Amino acid sequence: MIIRSLLDTDLYKFTMMQVVLHHFPGAQVEYRFKCRTPGIDLAAHAEEIAREVAQLCRLRFSDAELDYLRAMRFMKSDFVDFLGLFQFNQKYISITPASTPGEIDITIRGPWLHTILYEIPVLAIVSEVYFRRTQPRADLAEGRNRLGAKMALLRSVVPELLIRISDFGTRRRFSLAWHNALMGKLSADVPPGQFIGTSNVYFARKYSLAPIGTMAHEMFMVVSGIMHDTEETIYASHNKVLQDWWDYYGFDLSVALTDTYGSECFFRDLSP
Repeated sequence: MIIRSLLDTDLYKFTMMQVVLHHFPGAQVEYRFKCRTPGIDLAAHAEEIAREVAQLCRLRFSDAELDYLRAMRFMKSDFVDFLGLFQFNQKYISITPASTPGEIDITIRGPWLHTILYEIPVLAIVSEVYFRRTQPRADLAEGRNRLGAKMALLRSVVPELLIRISDFGTRRRFSLAWHNALMGKLSADVPPGQFIGTSNVYFARKYSLAPIGTMAHEMFMVVSGIMHDTEETIYASHNKVLQDWWDYYGFDLSVALTDTYGSECFFRDLSP
């Protein structure tokens, strides 16, 4: 089983989901998977990916996990109560070989509130299934050597450069086991001032790290669709997301994305 906890996802999924619960509970969305690397045969692995997703749909949040989320100052009690009832519904996801040879069609369609958490674990499942079937004897020693070299480089830079790193690798990881090994090594051997945390909520909890994240481009894109924006009126939804986010989170989560529609659009809407 690849995904073993519903916390094994990125923090921004929870922060966006909370806004969706309170502002867009009836919104309907569709996600479609696109492999950006040409020549990757995923169709051969579609059945195993589907089996892993079926296991994902049986998971629930534990009381201890809910308590961890509830302790975050920007998480509202009613949202955490909702997560206590949450479970993935398999009827919202379809996984089949695509019409193009080798490609796979993964479509998620349904209420935004009930589908928003699918993205990260599904991408992690696709990645791990592919790599464990194509690289069954992965050179983990080489991986550890490369990690050690990068950590040594990080330690060698002068402190005045203030180089800080954080982990945002959940959707791209080779495997859950390698991600766990990576997090253990970084949290133990990189000074806290340089390794500042992870987007993965499960590993943040496990290794007492700061969970990091605010929003994704998804927030702007879906609200644009809800408001039926055209190219001429895109500013309306873009401004609404920035204003709603600020009203909701303030300085707690005040990092916003400049590049959904381009910097000109973003800075036109960015208020003091």
